[in-house]
Amino acid sequence: MKDSIIYSLFFFFFFFCFGDFADSLTPDGLSLLSLKSAVDQSTAGSAFSDWADSDASPCRWTGISCMNITGFPDPRVVGIALSGKNLRGYIPSELGNLVYLRRLNLHSNNFYGAIPTQLFNATSLHSLFLYGNNLSGQLPPSICNLPRLQNLDLSNNSLSGSLDKGLNNCKQLQRLILAGNHFTGEIPAGIWSGMENLLQLDLSDNVFTGSVPEDFGDLKSLSGTLNLSFNHLSGGIPKSLGDLPVTVSFDLRNNNFSGEIPQTGSFSNQGPTAFLNNPLLCGFPLQKSCKNQAPSSPGNPNSSPGSDNNPKKGLSPGLIILISVADAAAVAFIGLVVVYIYWKKKDNANGCSCTGKTKFGANTEKSRLCCSCINGGFGNSDSELDPPERGRGEGELVAIDKGFTFELDELLRASAYVLGKSGLGIVYKVVLGNGIPVAVRRLGEGGDQRYKEFAAEVQAIGRVKHPNVVRLRAYYWAPDEKLLISDFISHGNLASAIRGRNGQPISLSWSTRLKILKGTARGLAYLHECSPRKFVHGDIKPSNILLDNESQPYISDFGLNRLITITGNNPSSGGLMGSALPYMKSSQTERANNYRAPEARVQGNKPTQKWDVYSFGVVLLELLTGKSPELSPTSTSTSLEIPDLVRWVRKGFEDENPLSDMVDPVLLQEVHAKKEVLAAFHVALACTEPDPEVRPRMKTVSENLERVGS
Repeated sequence: MKDSIIYSLFFFFFFFCFGDFADSLTPDGLSLLSLKSAVDQSTAGSAFSDWADSDASPCRWTGISCMNITGFPDPRVVGIALSGKNLRGYIPSELGNLVYLRRLNLHSNNFYGAIPTQLFNATSLHSLFLYGNNLSGQLPPSICNLPRLQNLDLSNNSLSGSLDKGLNNCKQLQRLILAGNHFTGEIPAGIWSGMENLLQLDLSDNVFTGSVPEDFGDLKSLSGTLNLSFNHLSGGIPKSLGDLPVTVSFDLRNNNFSGEIPQTGSFSNQGPTAFLNNPLLCGFPLQKSCKNQAPSSPGNPNSSPGSDNNPKKGLSPGLIILISVADAAAVAFIGLVVVYIYWKKKDNANGCSCTGKTKFGANTEKSRLCCSCINGGFGNSDSELDPPERGRGEGELVAIDKGFTFELDELLRASAYVLGKSGLGIVYKVVLGNGIPVAVRRLGEGGDQRYKEFAAEVQAIGRVKHPNVVRLRAYYWAPDEKLLISDFISHGNLASAIRGRNGQPISLSWSTRLKILKGTARGLAYLHECSPRKFVHGDIKPSNILLDNESQPYISDFGLNRLITITGNNPSSGGLMGSALPYMKSSQTERANNYRAPEARVQGNKPTQKWDVYSFGVVLLELLTGKSPELSPTSTSTSLEIPDLVRWVRKGFEDENPLSDMVDPVLLQEVHAKKEVLAAFHVALACTEPDPEVRPRMKTVSENLERVGS
């Protein structure tokens, strides 16, 4: 490294004293040449191929951005972006001479050595992205001498030492990401309350010890994830973290925290994964009661306050009375159950039954009144009892919603046409005799020995009742045919709305897009948190988000993969509906599913709710950018298609590209929506985090979107 520094100094001395270009190349260009000389040229590739010392200005060089500054005849360098170039070398101190440098982006290379303190003479720096290198040494205390510093990402390096309390001078800092280094010691307290603009804090995968500072709770602007995982932090989790915004997710895994998890404020929004691998932690949401971890008394660490050392001591009189009262209450409860069953049977004897065993379409007033008592509650099942014993012979329609009154013959005689075809079956639009359209999905012919399993799955799907989820109304079971009958949603799907039916996209206003996003998020959150099975959809994409004539979204196709597995046959082959209804080949081209989460693309992985969160994030990005992440394997890329939309957007934010470069041009006309669009981008980036554990729950996503535009 010393040889490289000597060479750099000689390089500059030679340039200034003897070079013919010294009078032509700007001072900023000369400073940049120090970076070229500091890099091993065998690793440079084409990164510096156009960095010619004979140029008058460096502004056309690869990775260099310039801007006209008042009072200077020549443009000044404001950005350096040479990320992911496999460059090996050190960061030269001469870059500190670039006094108008705003962004330094050298991440994902092989730079080594310490971060030079002279770099912070470039006082205009507001974004420093040096992650993914092999930088060593301490975090320079003078780094907060940069008055405009907003983004500091030094993750995945070999930095060490402790954090300096001088960090409290970083008043404008918005992102502090130091994950994946070798920092040690305690996280300093008393500095965080001054960081009023901090949005992201990631100190994970270091060697920090001690307790979590109480003033973390003062980070009122924090969003996304507070990540302290994979350290050696200990002690109790401070209750002050509950004062953080409810949208903040915690990641405190793999530490040595102890005691009970607080239950106040934003703690109520955290899932169990936030606290895993802390053996001494207890309490909700962990399935580990704190009753078995009684607090230690001062005199005896193995005893709890008020304990008696005499193991033969019997039950207290108060406890005996309590047990007796509980026994009496249990007897009374059993008596009430017996009386309820008696009156229930008596009601059924009088002809009022809600078991679903009557003929499909029964419509007596008495039956409606009886069933309304069961179905009155929000989210309750229309048939909470066991699946009816059907499907053993000719096949029969089974009502999930008793409001539907039609027979199988009427269904087969009705006018119909194919809406689409996929691995989840052919979907028909069927118009009944009363003029009501329904969607009929044909699942296949097999699975005749698994009726009870099939019926139980269908009943679970039928219990889902939410304004943004397609409602299942009935099903048909026979040995040679399985059909699902659900609501028909009139205005196609979101994919058609975005891309158009004939290649002509429909112009969606920001308010319409926001309405679609909010409704879809609410529906997904319901499936994850409130549905009987806590469903995982597993295939969220625009074609599975249906729209009505008011652009209200409806999530479709959830729970179908399991039903296809049960039926075990190709749903697109002949069968009852295949012969009774006209067949039309779907015109939809099969496209690569780039909405899937990275872990979902690994064969053998089971679907999780975090898959859905990622997929929803990609849909959100598509509505924000107007660019599709899907590419047809038979077509070439167009300006509206981005093979990796998530990576493209992330790079845009890292490089601090103007929002106008990423957002759908249609939305640029709605000036009032700029702040809302930016807020939605942050939600999308949180949803599409590579690590599924870091992604928020859909409930949190929905709550964040509800705040946008409200």
